[in-house]
Amino acid sequence: MEMNWSRWSRCESSFELLLVPSQPGVFALAEEVVQPAGPESRRMLAVFEVNEAEDLSRSLSRLFAVGSPWRERMAKTRCYVRYALAPSIADRRAAAAALRNWLSTQREVAAQIFEKARPQVEREADADGEDTELKTMAERAVDRVTHGMKIAKTAGR
Repeated sequence: MEMNWSRWSRCESSFELLLVPSQPGVFALAEEVVQPAGPESRRMLAVFEVNEAEDLSRSLSRLFAVGSPWRERMAKTRCYVRYALAPSIADRRAAAAALRNWLSTQREVAAQIFEKARPQVEREADADGEDTELKTMAERAVDRVTHGMKIAKTAGR
C-alpha cells in the first residue's frame, strides 16, 4: 500500500489546520528536537503519535480541545503534523498499526542516542592498567544502527 503524505505543518493552533480535508486518513504528530550547538548540530522531528481518523480535519482540531492529552505538549513545544488520505478502513488500520509498530521499536534506539542526561561512558583498563575511555551509550547506539544498515546493504536489501 502506497500513501501520499502531506508536508509537515506546524501546529500552533487549530487555525493552521483549516486546509486539512474532512476525509478519512492517517496522521503523525512530531516535535522538533534540536541537537546541542556545534558544527554537526541539526534540527530533527521526533514522531510521538500516530493515529487513524474517519475525519482528519475534525480529529486534528480536537488535539487543541480542552481535555486533549496533547494540548499542553503542543503548547509547550514546536509540534508538527503530517497526514495521508486513506478511504479504506483496512488501509488506515494497517498503515497506523505498521507506523505504531515502527515507532515503538525506534523508541529505545532514540532514547539512547538523544539522552538528555550526561552521557554514561564505559571505561576499560588498558595493558598498563590505565583507565581508558571507550564509547558513550549514544556512540554505541549509533554504531549498532549503522552496523545493521551495513549488514542490510551487504545482504542486498
